[in-house]
Amino acid sequence: MDDLKLLLQQLQAIAQSGKHYTKDVFDYERYDQLEDVAKKLTAKLTGANQKQMDIFFDSDNGYVTPKVDVRAVTFNHENKILLVHEKMEDTWSIPGGWADIGYSPSQIAIKETHEEANIHVTPKRLIAVRDIQIHSYERRNLNYVYKHFIECVPDNDKLNSVDNSETSDAEYFTLEEALNLKLSLHRNLPEDIEMAFKCHASEDWQTIFD
Repeated sequence: MDDLKLLLQQLQAIAQSGKHYTKDVFDYERYDQLEDVAKKLTAKLTGANQKQMDIFFDSDNGYVTPKVDVRAVTFNHENKILLVHEKMEDTWSIPGGWADIGYSPSQIAIKETHEEANIHVTPKRLIAVRDIQIHSYERRNLNYVYKHFIECVPDNDKLNSVDNSETSDAEYFTLEEALNLKLSLHRNLPEDIEMAFKCHASEDWQTIFD
């Protein structure tokens, strides 16, 4: 199924990019027809609902590029990692989310950590850039995604109460404790948690990228 989704992503990207760049009215019609075929195949073969279809086909204009997800990896003075509790799924994850227009990756890390964990952090270094197609993340949509993991330093170790639409708690965990939690596997994998601890323990970390 993952191979099928990738082919549909590529088909949609060709159609959308072709419509954006072509100057020929007949080519535009052909690309439009190709996009219509991609939509019908996507609906038939993946079971995507209308909301998912709208996000996949209408959320981007022009040349199609991957979406960016930013995860803010924060450790306290006890070398424990900060995770937040996701309300809807009853799972735990590294704070983060989609990169918003107008914000740099480091600003997204700060913003998402404040919104989800109610603390302020300072971005320190880029841990990794992951292509979700290469790793075993659960798929929640049809988008092609790059995940950016950024190590951050908290202004202090004090955790404030958390209560917002997405998260209900924020806590620091050891590696063993974190791996024994029910993780949100479309946001982060156990291997991401292990990678974060390895980076934190290293003074000369080499950024990992696919």
